[in-house]
Amino acid sequence: MAQSFEGKVVLVTGANSGIGETAAALFSEAGAKVYGMARRKESLEAARKRHPDIQWVLADVTDAGAVSAAVGSVVRDAGRLDVLVNNAAIFIFGPLEQSNEAMIRSQFEANVYGTTFVTQAALPALKESHGTIVNISSAAGHKPSPGGSIYGATKAAIESLTRSWALELAPHGVRVNALAPGPTETPGFDKGGLAPEQVAAVKESVVKQVPLGRMASTDEVSRWIVSLADPATTWMTGQVLSVDGGMSLT
Repeated sequence: MAQSFEGKVVLVTGANSGIGETAAALFSEAGAKVYGMARRKESLEAARKRHPDIQWVLADVTDAGAVSAAVGSVVRDAGRLDVLVNNAAIFIFGPLEQSNEAMIRSQFEANVYGTTFVTQAALPALKESHGTIVNISSAAGHKPSPGGSIYGATKAAIESLTRSWALELAPHGVRVNALAPGPTETPGFDKGGLAPEQVAAVKESVVKQVPLGRMASTDEVSRWIVSLADPATTWMTGQVLSVDGGMSLT
């Protein structure tokens, strides 16, 4: 990959696995100084061993105070911030009747509150650098998702925030876009509280909705994150880019 991010500083939340980890590695390959944020110390340390060139920051995005301190430490250490990738999120499958308070709250707190807290903390530095924000949505954010309605609602909120923030921040030279992946092979499927056979059934169900007939790799998705944040991408803001194998068409 061309070294188009030389001298740039990138912060990726939820960078310890899946799409976030792959995106952080691609930004690093492209010449950026990358900071990866994770909420669990053990997963952060494991990611550090896999990616020693990435700087790692421990913070739970649902804790506004911890986020403010973590982002402040990144900016002080690096001297600037050019790109924020709001990737940290959780998804828990379940029909409405089986969606309890903890399941509902946890998804909104991580996916919506967390994205907002991190962005607020990063804004002063992003305004100074005329930087860019890439929010990670999902095909579920604009496509009905029976059995995943709560997760879909959080991602619909991300798409709405993206468009509004793009207008708010345009006068400051800050671009805001979102990437909406389709089903992607990530560890997130195994963290949703489902038994292995249920995970397999969910994957089979969602693949049937994808015209290309398969799930994406994290590399296929993450390369578009890097493209949206590329310094050469100067005339695109407020957009939600679907990278979903055609799933949005079905």
